[in-house]
Amino acid sequence: MKITSARGCLKCTLFLSLLITISNLAFAQSQEAAIRASVDKLFDGMRSGDSSALRSVFQPQSILTSISVNAKDSVISHQGKTEEFIAAVGKPHPKKWDERIYDVKISVDGPMAIVWAPYKFYLGDTFSHCGVNVFTMIKTVHGWKINAITDTRRKEACL
Repeated sequence: MKITSARGCLKCTLFLSLLITISNLAFAQSQEAAIRASVDKLFDGMRSGDSSALRSVFQPQSILTSISVNAKDSVISHQGKTEEFIAAVGKPHPKKWDERIYDVKISVDGPMAIVWAPYKFYLGDTFSHCGVNVFTMIKTVHGWKINAITDTRRKEACL
C-alpha cells in the first residue's frame, strides 16, 4: 500500500510541477507580447504620424538618447526630449517615417523589461539609416510604457 501511495504522490507532484511550469511560461509569453505591442504601437504611430498613439506608449519622464560616430571616429551622444519627438512625428511629412525592427529580444524582470531591436529606417521607400534600439520598459497600471530609448545610427554595415 505504501508503494502505491508513494507513486501516486510522486505523480501528483510531477503533474503540479508541470502545471506550474506551463503557467509560468504562458505568463512570460503574454508579458513579452504586451511589451512588444507597446513597441509596435510606437512604430505604427510613427508611420501614420499619430502623435497621440506615441504619447500613449511613453512614461511622462522618458528619455531619448542617440549614439553615433562622426567622421573622426568620435562617439557622439545626443539626448532628445520625448515631447519634441512626439511633436515632430505629428507634423505632416512628405514621406512616411518607417522604422522596421527585426530579431527582437525581450528580457523581463518583474515590472521592468529591456527590448533589444535592430532596425532599418526608411523615408518612404528610400533607406535612410540603421542601428539598434534599446528600450527600457516599465510596467504601470496602464500597461507597459517606454521609460527610455537609446539608439545607434549608421548608414553602413546594415544587415
